[in-house]
Amino acid sequence: MVTVAILIGSESDRHIAERVANVFDEAGVNYEIRVLSAHRNPLELDSYISDSDAEIFIGIAGLSAALPGAIASRTKKPVIGVPVSSKLGGLDALLSIAQMPKGVPVACVGIDNGENAAHLALRILGTK
Repeated sequence: MVTVAILIGSESDRHIAERVANVFDEAGVNYEIRVLSAHRNPLELDSYISDSDAEIFIGIAGLSAALPGAIASRTKKPVIGVPVSSKLGGLDALLSIAQMPKGVPVACVGIDNGENAAHLALRILGTK
């Protein structure tokens, strides 16, 4: 069983996912990291989300940062978005994650702050 699914839009975001994983390793939380782009692998993403037994999803993405919103539109489980910095600084990704439409909530942490995403997930898990 996977407690938290860490999804990254591309391999270039793995360094942020590793920060999340380090916190989970210390806390003893079961997780998996998968590369699934909302743009390049939409059918795979749909299938993964619908088949996953994860309690929480963390979506890590830069630029348009569609991944966390795409995840949230396909599940009722908590979704945490981590915007990734880019040549544009990462504000574009932050706003893409934070400005979701009503009914499609995504918790958003700071740019490149995978550690806070993990800590937020731990707090959500602690309420159960």
